[in-house]
This record gives sequence, structure tokens and C-alpha cells, in this order.
Amino acid sequence: MMAPARDSLEPGTRVAAYEIVKNLAFGGFSLIYLAVDQETGDEVVLKEYMPKRIALRDRRGHVVPARLDLAEGLWRGQQLFFQEVRAMASLHHPNILAVRDFFLANGTGYLVTEYQRGRNLGTYIRERRGGLSPTFILEVFMPILDALALIHSHGLVHLDVKPANIHLRHAREPLLLDLGAVHRMDQGPAQGVQVVTAGYSPMEQYYRGGHIGPWSDVYAVGASIRTCIEGRPPPPALDRHPEDRLTRVKQLYRKQYPLFLLEAVDWSMTMDPMERPQDAGHLLNALRQFVDEAPRAAQANGTEKSGGGGGI
Repeated sequence: MMAPARDSLEPGTRVAAYEIVKNLAFGGFSLIYLAVDQETGDEVVLKEYMPKRIALRDRRGHVVPARLDLAEGLWRGQQLFFQEVRAMASLHHPNILAVRDFFLANGTGYLVTEYQRGRNLGTYIRERRGGLSPTFILEVFMPILDALALIHSHGLVHLDVKPANIHLRHAREPLLLDLGAVHRMDQGPAQGVQVVTAGYSPMEQYYRGGHIGPWSDVYAVGASIRTCIEGRPPPPALDRHPEDRLTRVKQLYRKQYPLFLLEAVDWSMTMDPMERPQDAGHLLNALRQFVDEAPRAAQANGTEKSGGGGGI
């Protein structure tokens, strides 16, 4: 059976206080629009909860289950969407896209965030074909890890970290996007509601009842950094199981990149969740230790700090 069409709302459509300008993107669980706040005139991003395969839009523009037997799944998904957005709205961090508003309309939920000009890291990697410099990688991922550390400290996991969900503002300031898959750890395993992205999702994220936790986001960070180096996503975790034949970046790029960065990537992408850094703060602290020690070591050796990798 083919998946039902997921028609976007037309430009000019008014949803609450927001008028849609155009469609920006779509994901497994949502449609994303550029809109204008009619009360302030501000440009905003409007995310509409409309999960693939189980929902469609009727003639009134309402989101409805694709079949009667999918109604309960759609309703539960909507409840999780709002529960998770409320949790994220309580987080304030310069590298987390702030929640501006959220509301119910058209039989579904909407999340409103600020519209930030800049570019997407995933697009940037494709344009450069990888080889991004160690300086760039650290400037992007250390703030992202700091943002994830805050998320993890609140008992949450993001579950969809990848280059496409990192926005680069001017001066390379990164923003962590797409909070729609965020899951509360105190609710137990994410029973099949999480997003799975080939190359970035760890093995435990593929199965109901999988041992999901902050370490799952750490895997995704490691995979994202590897993509910055190689210019392509790593193989899916399913392809690395049960026999892992993925060559470690430490073996492939030690002449181009600092050893501590390569080791951090390999450590983060370990298949066994318990052998990875257990949360973003753990990995961030390890990186900070090397970054802080490098200038002192270079000074003691009478040399200047240098790094490999393609310049940007």
C-alpha cells in the first residue's frame, strides 16, 4: 500500500496568528513552513505535526488518520508532540532554537520558532565534499554538545542529531534544530515513536524497547563529525551489526586530523552503548581537556598549534 499524500498548506493560509509564506521542508513527522506572525510582522518557522504513513489532510485542511485503525496512533503522537515541546520550551540555551509558541489547530499540533538566516550544515558538507577543518568542526560541535548536555541534564534525549538538523548562523554559530523527536527518559523506552536516520541513529534506536539514552545522541554526534570529515554519512548501524567492519577514522585520517578528535569520533560511534561516552557532557569534557591542553603543550615544545584537514 502506498503512503497517503501529505499535502502542504497553501501559501496565504492563516493558522492562528500566522500566515504561511511557503513550504520549507518536510520530515518523517512534520511539515515545515516559513510564515509571518500577523501580530508582530516577524518571520517565523511553523512546524505542523503530520506523521508520514498514518496521516493525511482532508478537504477542510484538517490532519486526520489515513485509516480508522491509525486514529489512536495519531492521537498518541500528538500528545507526545506537545509533551515534548513543553519540555523543550523550558530549556534556554544560545545554541538551541527557542520555542516561540505552540498550539492546536486543524486537528493537529503546531510548533513556532524564530526564523534564523544562515545555512544548513548538511548542505555545507555536501558543497565542500567533506574535509572540513578541525577548527571548524570544534567550533560547531562543542557548542552543540553543550546544548545537548543541557537537554540530557533535564532527563531528555534529542534522538535526531545530524548535520541536516544543525543550522549555521553568521560567524559559524550553530543552532540545534528539530526538537520534534525529543523523548523524556522517565517515560521509559521510546516505543517506536522516534525518528531513525540511516547513518546517524545507533543500533538501539531501531528497536522497540531499545536501550536508548543520552549515549544515543552521542553516537549521532560522532557520526555527524565523521560526515564533516568524509563528506558522506557513515553506513547505517544495521549494516554494522552483528559484524562491525567499519574502518575507524583514527586509521584513515590520522595524518590529516588531530588524534584526539579522531579518537573521540571512534569512541562515540562504538556499537555497544555502554562503551560510548554516556552523555554529551562526558564527550564535551574530554574534548575540552585536549583543546585546553594543546596550546600549553605547543608552547612547552616551542611550536605553534597546527591542525590538519581541509581549510574552509
